[in-house]
Parts: sequence; C-alpha cells; structure tokens
Amino acid sequence: MQINRVSAFFKCTLATFVLVFLTSVSRAQLLDSLSLAAAPTYTNLQEALKEPANVVKLVLRKQHLKAFPAEILQLTKLQYLDISKNSISELPDSISVLSDLQYFACSKTGLKTLPKEIGQLKKLVYLNLNQNDLQYLPPQIGNLDKLEILDLWSNSFEEYPSTLGGLKVLKVIDLRNILISEETQTNLKSQMPNATVHMSPSCKCKW
Repeated sequence: MQINRVSAFFKCTLATFVLVFLTSVSRAQLLDSLSLAAAPTYTNLQEALKEPANVVKLVLRKQHLKAFPAEILQLTKLQYLDISKNSISELPDSISVLSDLQYFACSKTGLKTLPKEIGQLKKLVYLNLNQNDLQYLPPQIGNLDKLEILDLWSNSFEEYPSTLGGLKVLKVIDLRNILISEETQTNLKSQMPNATVHMSPSCKCKW
C-alpha cells in the first residue's frame, strides 16, 4: 500500500512538472515570419479582449484612435501590433509588458516622443515609426539587439544616439525625407556599417 502511495505521488509530481514545463515553452514560443503573417488577425480590440490569451496579431489601423488604448497592454502574448494612421502622440512607458512583440508599426500617428522602455522590447525584429513628429530617439533603442528593420522615414530628428551602433543585426534603416548634414550622414553610416542606410541627399545644415 505504501509503495502504491509513493508511486502515485511521484506520478502526480511528474505530471505537474511536465505541465509547468509545457506551459513555459508555450509562452516562450515565437512564430516565425511566415507563421506570423498567416496568424489570425484581430481588427477589433473588444473582440480581442474576449480571448486575450489567444491574440498574437492585432491590427487597429485607421480606427480614429485619439490615444494609445491601454487595454492593448492586457494582450501580453502579442507578437504583431499595428496601430498606424491614428492620432497617437505618445506611447505608454508600460508598453514594455508586450515583451513578445516582433513586429510593431506606429506610423503616421503624430507620434512626438518614444519612451525609453521601447528598449525593453528585446524580441522586436521590425519597427516602423515613419511619418511622425519624432525629434529624438532614446539611447535605449540600441538595446534592440534582434532588430533587423528600422523605418524612421519622414520625421524631424535633430540628433541621433550613438547607441544605434548597438543594433548588430540591423539590415535596413530608412532615414529619408529628413534633413541630415553630410557630416552626420557619414557618422551614421560608420555607426551601422553592416546595415543599408537609406537617406536623402545631405543638407547644408548644422544643428
């Protein structure tokens, strides 16, 4: 009888361990680019909030948003988020809770500032902030060591952090339609020697 009890105990413990392990793996699993592109797309935030554990892809383009919806932060398994073409002048510091984000687009929203917590989204591969009103990038942008595509086309940058050199796997950065002096263009290219750096012709300007 005692042996059976011990055996049942170990079986229960093993089952619990396996369940915890599988849950941990499931939470950590990221979709590859093809799977992410084909994943079910939620275009209604209220519908997404009905099953937050299943939402990996949320697209809220052109939905007349006047600010970043705080409810999005409940979707902690998001890997793809597009909130472009709304009116969103700032992102919350707590955006860092979306730690599985691989694709983030916030273009043409009137974005004026980028929180330093953006650097905590360590799984980002693609970041699109084009056609906004950004004047600077936080130094923490250089912590995005998996970032491959950075689209900053048509912003109002006056300076660029040296930490851009920390983007070791960056393939493309788009800085077109921004006034950049020849000296700064040269410096930027030297910081990111392995990336294709798109820029408009240099200006005769000094900041």
